[in-house]
Amino acid sequence: MASGHYFPPAMTISARPIQIGIDFGTTNSVIVIARPDRTIQTISFPLPDGGSSQTCPTLLALWQEMEGGRRLLQRAVGAYAVEAHLDDPSETRLIMSMKSYLAQASFRETQVFSQRLSLENLIATFLRELMALTDITPAECHVTVGRPVHFVGENADNALGEARLRAAFTQAGFANVAVMMEPEAAGWRFMQRLNQPATVLVGDFGGGTSDFSIMRFDPASNQGAQPLGHTGVGLAGDQFDFRIIDNVVAPYLGRDCTFRIMGGEPLPVPIEWYHSLARWHRLSLMRTPRILNEIADVARTASEPEKLKSLIELIREQHGQELYNAVSATKRALSSAESAELSFSQPGLDIKTTVSRADFDRWIAPDIAKLGAGIDQALSQASLAPEQIDRVFLTGGTSFVPAVRQLFTSRFGEDRVELGGEFVSVAEGLALASV
Repeated sequence: MASGHYFPPAMTISARPIQIGIDFGTTNSVIVIARPDRTIQTISFPLPDGGSSQTCPTLLALWQEMEGGRRLLQRAVGAYAVEAHLDDPSETRLIMSMKSYLAQASFRETQVFSQRLSLENLIATFLRELMALTDITPAECHVTVGRPVHFVGENADNALGEARLRAAFTQAGFANVAVMMEPEAAGWRFMQRLNQPATVLVGDFGGGTSDFSIMRFDPASNQGAQPLGHTGVGLAGDQFDFRIIDNVVAPYLGRDCTFRIMGGEPLPVPIEWYHSLARWHRLSLMRTPRILNEIADVARTASEPEKLKSLIELIREQHGQELYNAVSATKRALSSAESAELSFSQPGLDIKTTVSRADFDRWIAPDIAKLGAGIDQALSQASLAPEQIDRVFLTGGTSFVPAVRQLFTSRFGEDRVELGGEFVSVAEGLALASV
């Protein structure tokens, strides 16, 4: 499989549409092109430093610039969005985790400077800028886009989530949009390895959701996969990151402090501030005068006021991205080491501490149990016992967490569990399914 920038041939009236798969993820997005001979090519996105990457962070930066006496809205995505945000944090709106809102009926639009933009507008803007990095015109494409089995959120409306996803791609200029379950797409990619029929369980771990699908594959058939059972759990890599933040970082930001009202008995600081540390986008929503003033008021009588001031600094100066990068790096290191250092600093705060894998495993144990229940539900839907699963294919960065691998090897055995293509398998399967 080749990779690199893709420059499509000049289109004519009779030219075939470009068949692509797009894995629009909570954290990262991937584009893969499928050729008529079923070979595939993963797009590489340029980086500000001159390099390239097969994944593009699902980030949209919006800011205003004066041109001809008018303020015009400017935009950037991925690594360029990060660069724009770091250049001028106070004047740049960084939009993150857009996929997490798709199935939330309560979220319709947000105000960006003087404009009110719907979620579909924001995602379409991201997609247009993403495609501009590839030199591919959306109108010349047939796209297959992935969706989770269950969208993230306690009251997620899956039908609404898919409808808004389709609408966003249509607004971005794609003339032909098909939608496919993400674990089924990963299964399509895995099917290329098979030389005989098999019943396969696919575990697809994204940033916000973990999906499990059981499918019957026959390489000799042109019918693709026969779905047998599927389920989704509204947690994955982001939740594991939050476990580290909650147990290691939050105490530095005053979570365990107390404060007093008019000299009364000590009260715990509002815990909801620290629940908002669970996701990038929640942290950014706290950057309002009302919430910052509330934290400052509590800090005046707090048992450790400097810690509350560090929380204010984190929110007001938008250090959230650096924090989450540091936490994610620690999590990744714990996939291959028994301990790892978490290092994060901002004005007035310097965290350097060692996190052990044993502690991390203990923190994520409730989440691992929920993932196990999801696997059991998929097996139940398929009316299959674990021993009737021939192969297990895991994709997504979270599949490398030892406790996650152990969840599968304990049920299905080491010899049946495979990992691979952790960032591109879904997009590759989406592209192959479109040919």
